[in-house]
Amino acid sequence: MTPYRDAEGLTITSGYKSAGRDDRAPEVLALEALGWALTDEKRAERLLSLTGLTPERLRHGLEDRSVQAAVLEFLANHEPDLILAADALNTTPETLVAAARELNT
Repeated sequence: MTPYRDAEGLTITSGYKSAGRDDRAPEVLALEALGWALTDEKRAERLLSLTGLTPERLRHGLEDRSVQAAVLEFLANHEPDLILAADALNTTPETLVAAARELNT
């Protein structure tokens, strides 16, 4: 970890966030984000409701880029979850949004 000084004092940075980049593939980020989203029952229900995905489609479509993109787009469309997911996955919201865009190409 490399600390840096800002106007308010010493800040300790760590992990992917401090590096400003995340080397994980978009597919990996999407699957990690899905795992995170499914840890909360209400969030999981909202994911299914808003994406139109079914539990069966999720199970059988884990390798499908469109399913992966749908998970990341779900987070991108709800900023509180996007921020929480990014923090839990030790990345940035911008990285998750960029991964969604890449999976859609």
